[in-house]
Amino acid sequence: MDTSGNKKYLQIAEKHRITKDQEFNEPQVALKQKSLKSDAYTTLGTLGNFSVVIGKAKSRKSFYVGAIASAVLSNDLILGKYEGLLPEEQSDVVYFDTEQGKYHVQLVQKRIGRLTQREKLDDLYLYHLRALKPDDRLKVIEAVIYANAKIGFVIIDGIRDLVTSINDEQQATIICNELLKWSEERNIHIIVVLHQNKGNAFARGHLGTELINKAELVLSVTKENSNEEISVVKPEYSRDIQPESFAFTIIDGLPTAVDDFVENTANTHRQKKLKDLTDEDKLKLLKDVFSDDKGFMYGGLKNQIKSSYSRLFKEQVGDNQAKDFITECKSRNWLAQKKPKGKYTLTSSLEPP
Repeated sequence: MDTSGNKKYLQIAEKHRITKDQEFNEPQVALKQKSLKSDAYTTLGTLGNFSVVIGKAKSRKSFYVGAIASAVLSNDLILGKYEGLLPEEQSDVVYFDTEQGKYHVQLVQKRIGRLTQREKLDDLYLYHLRALKPDDRLKVIEAVIYANAKIGFVIIDGIRDLVTSINDEQQATIICNELLKWSEERNIHIIVVLHQNKGNAFARGHLGTELINKAELVLSVTKENSNEEISVVKPEYSRDIQPESFAFTIIDGLPTAVDDFVENTANTHRQKKLKDLTDEDKLKLLKDVFSDDKGFMYGGLKNQIKSSYSRLFKEQVGDNQAKDFITECKSRNWLAQKKPKGKYTLTSSLEPP
């Protein structure tokens, strides 16, 4: 084995080593959410990390992240719910839109102005990147982030448009590594917006899987089943205490909180189904399935899913739920199959180190 390069990487390792005598400050809170039930606040984002907002097309994701941008730029509570806490020396906000034309991007700017009640927004920088190629979009975003030392908060509305394929494992890894690097090196918080699949509630492709695995917080924005005028924001995964769900509607072109909203719980008492698990629990289940075996044929995988689910969640699931779960895991690139009718294995991003 060639060890000529070991010295270089040992030096790098030493640079990144953590010891017990070192002291680190807790990450600075960039954004927090007020509880509807009390005056308590929940952290939504910290400097040095990134979070993800997912939702289907037309679920009003852009309205939601526009309200978030307004909160970070304002000294007041936005929608009676959100408060920004950027340090004075990092008070600038950058908003990249990869999908909309100039007119609609400017509408975002006008909405933020109305929500913050500010005529001038000198600390807000909006960019419309629809006309650029994916690689150029990525380079432009990086250049802007590193050009301004006052940036504290970044929104990328359309992270999928930074890659040519959402199922390209290498591109997904590159994007996540860039988000981790930018957020840490510049000590900023980044929110990225990603579409869910049309036919289900999954974040799209390998890119979605990687983002969920690395994010500080994942929120979903969906239209309420019984009233499509209402959009509901729910926590899907959080490293910290999960924030409360939140509902809003659009009045006079602006997002407006639905204070008396009660989530539809008609099916609360029915038996929990495997598909209703959070992404965190689904990944926990999947890793338990493969804890003692590196690969299964279809029938064995189905039975092991049922067994692991019973052990972890103290409930039984049938063959159909296990089959649907296999289909979901394949569509989200959590499971791999080297050849048709071959063994199923975990994808490399989910394998234990």
